[in-house]
Amino acid sequence: MTQEEHGPRRAAMAALALVVGILGALVPVRAAGPQRPSPAPSAESDGQYGNPSDLDDYIAEMTSPERDAWQKPDQVVAALGLKKGETACDIGSGPGYFTLRLARAVGFGGFVYAVDVEARMLQALRERLERARVRNVAPVLAVSDDPLLPPGVCDVVLVVDTYHHFPDRAGYLKRLRRSLKPKGRIVNIDYQRRPTPIGPPLDHRVARATFLTEAKGAGLSLVAEPTFLPYQYFLILAAK
Repeated sequence: MTQEEHGPRRAAMAALALVVGILGALVPVRAAGPQRPSPAPSAESDGQYGNPSDLDDYIAEMTSPERDAWQKPDQVVAALGLKKGETACDIGSGPGYFTLRLARAVGFGGFVYAVDVEARMLQALRERLERARVRNVAPVLAVSDDPLLPPGVCDVVLVVDTYHHFPDRAGYLKRLRRSLKPKGRIVNIDYQRRPTPIGPPLDHRVARATFLTEAKGAGLSLVAEPTFLPYQYFLILAAK
């Protein structure tokens, strides 16, 4: 190759490197805004996206077996009535406390979208999926006001300890509704607006009645309400 040919080639390679660098800098912008579950006992949330600053400890707490005593995850998943081959969507999935259980419930022929705005949470989830050799889960890095789910794909959308973090709650419910299959259901589990041994401060919580009013405005109606959780309401909704 002649010296004259080297010049344009170097220029083209430099331009390509610049484009790749710009795109790499833009990717983290997707993970903006608060959307986190809060199993900790009224812990201070001074980290990114409303999380505690020590995210590693928070992830360990979220997946701790001690949480099972009050969150009753196996009972919750059983109450969803998922069938093999269906699709579940876990909103605010974190490191996958419910995600892996949902994956087992829908089986190899089913699928789970695990949605979160915190990239480190999804990385912890990917590591757990790899260890468990689970292949029917897709982690989704969302934005604060949109789960970025395809329309009409979800048989069940599960939102646990997360709804009170959404900046535009009614708008988010409308987006979740669009992700439902014709007979799909949205399930919201969140802390009662009363003092409990665990959970966020009272002024961060959304009362059951407030949620139902917002759900009605989003075109959803209550179809069932299991009552076995000690600190949270458990509401199952469908499109009107």
